[in-house]
Amino acid sequence: MSKIKIKPLADRVIIQVSTPDEKTSSGIIIPDTAKEKPQEGKVIAVGNGKKDEPITVKVGDSVLYGKYAGTEITHEGKEYLILRESDIFAIV
Repeated sequence: MSKIKIKPLADRVIIQVSTPDEKTSSGIIIPDTAKEKPQEGKVIAVGNGKKDEPITVKVGDSVLYGKYAGTEITHEGKEYLILRESDIFAIV
């Protein structure tokens, strides 16, 4: 798991996005234009939560989130996603 020097605020979470599959199970290579946006990732950092709503996910959790949720950022050459905890659907 990678360490990141960014601390999200309030109910925000930083996710390291899972890389999409390059091939199908039958071995067909998927071109970049046909790849779907990933919806799964690993929690890298969490904020402190809101006063009346504590954060329920923790660093290291694998989560599913909305397809167009959050804001994509690049930090030290790696791509991350910052989103609100409410945009996370499930822990897997």
